[in-house]
Order: sequence, then C-alpha cells, then structure tokens
Amino acid sequence: MKRKPPKALSKFRNIPTSVDGIRFDSKKEAARYCELKLLEKAKVIADLRLQVRIPLNVNGKKIGHYIADFVYLENGRQVVEDVKSTATKTPLYNLKKKILATYEPPIEIIEV
Repeated sequence: MKRKPPKALSKFRNIPTSVDGIRFDSKKEAARYCELKLLEKAKVIADLRLQVRIPLNVNGKKIGHYIADFVYLENGRQVVEDVKSTATKTPLYNLKKKILATYEPPIEIIEV
C-alpha cells in the first residue's frame, strides 16, 4: 500500500483558513477579518477591502507593489492594516513599509 507523503509545512508555519468563502493565509488573518466585519456592521469602520494592491513608486518610477491585508475607513481616515508575526517582518516588508511612509500623505501600515 502506498503512503501519502507528509504534507509540507508552510514557510511561516501558518495554517490557511477560510471564512465567508474567502481563503486567508493564516488563522490570525481570518480572525482579524471577523473582527473587522463586526466593526463594519457596527458602523465603527466603513468600506472594508481585502488584499488591496498599492503601487510602490520611487522618484516617480514604479518599482513594485505592496499588498495590504485590509484597507478601511475609520473616522474618514484611510487605515492600511497588515496581519504580521515576527517571522513575516522580513527585510523586504520593512523596505516596502518605509517607501509607503514617504508618500504624501504618508501611508502608515498598522501591524496587528
């Protein structure tokens, strides 16, 4: 009888999770989505969007993009949020975060 090969662990040992038919990269991200949906229903936040692509520009040239886990409005102000663990705060992530901070107005990433 053939054995199935063991399932490979993900790079950061996260467990993909689905909520409302949406696949999230981790249980932590799925839980945050549930919290944000409740806040939106209570009208604390508005216009919740997932996996928002933000272009990265340096000196007027597009050099790549950043994908935010969540973007929403809170008190009329745009909030960009990313669910992070220590392992996922890579040098590339930190560089993208610094580039977004140079924008006018600056884009601040809230880490959850």
